[in-house]
Amino acid sequence: MTQRILIVRLSAIGDVVMASGLLPALRARFPGAQISWLTEPMAEPLLRHHTGLAEVIVWRRSQWQQLWRERRWGELWRQVRAFRAELRARRFDLVLDAQGLLKSGVLAGFTGAPRRIGLRSREGSRWLMHECVEPGTSTGPVRMGQEYRWLAEWLGAPEGSFRQELALGATAQAQARATRQAHGVAAGQAFAALAPFTTRPQKHWVEAGWAEVGAALLRQGLTPVLLGGPADGAAAQRIAAACPGMVNLAGRLALDETVATVADARVLLGVDTGLTHMGAALQRPTVAIFGSTVPYRDAGVPGFEVLYTPRACSPCRRHPTCGGRFDCMRDWQPADVLAAAQRQMEVLA
Repeated sequence: MTQRILIVRLSAIGDVVMASGLLPALRARFPGAQISWLTEPMAEPLLRHHTGLAEVIVWRRSQWQQLWRERRWGELWRQVRAFRAELRARRFDLVLDAQGLLKSGVLAGFTGAPRRIGLRSREGSRWLMHECVEPGTSTGPVRMGQEYRWLAEWLGAPEGSFRQELALGATAQAQARATRQAHGVAAGQAFAALAPFTTRPQKHWVEAGWAEVGAALLRQGLTPVLLGGPADGAAAQRIAAACPGMVNLAGRLALDETVATVADARVLLGVDTGLTHMGAALQRPTVAIFGSTVPYRDAGVPGFEVLYTPRACSPCRRHPTCGGRFDCMRDWQPADVLAAAQRQMEVLA
């Protein structure tokens, strides 16, 4: 009998990228299993093209929140019951709550699966699980997606089977290339993808550094292409204005088109953001600049280098103590970033 498995990882983009390593691990551990993924709309484009998934189920959280704000209790209850019934009807044998929060735990519980495993289960979600995985302590450098690797090990996946996977859609690839051409990056032209933006300012590298790196890349024959979302527009414009010849595509690509652009790049340079983590899954030469956060020191693949200098105050995560200077990010000069990029391009030449 074919085993039916559900991964619950709703957000964020970077975590979905890192958790994608569970897919090959599960295929190796449970050959022939049908694997589905439950996520939110923002992350769905990362998964929709994946042939290794039987189904991508989307939880439209914002609709439920809107009904709650409007006090439309009856309609909200109907939608909750209908979604619960849909999940139960799929008769999953194994559900992995890879988020470990109450919201993900409740959705995992909706399935009624006979085996539900939670990762770092908190906010009371452990009471909805049959098993809870508490990651151990690493003796060496933290690897990319370490907690998801521990989950794969708990399930008995073969050693080495965990590796991030992102799939490319043909339409997304074509649209991404058309958008790049429309902004001056000719077909076949070598370019570098830059991912300077994320949700917290303490994770950003200095804007002048990006402009200087961009100018150096242009001198090397690589067109720098800025990636980001609509909210990054103002900062992207400032950086591009300081580097004539840089192509600003922030806010101009859908998420799966951004994945396709990273896959086509000669090198990827970024901070602690989901776009940077994609470099490992897409096997592109990558340089990650970390400071206030350091999610991993080892990506587990060749061609990926993490720049990080430990300080007494780092990683401070959400509580910087430097008065907004973000000294940990200023430790890295453009020459350091460019040298690392050259090293990693040589590795994956």
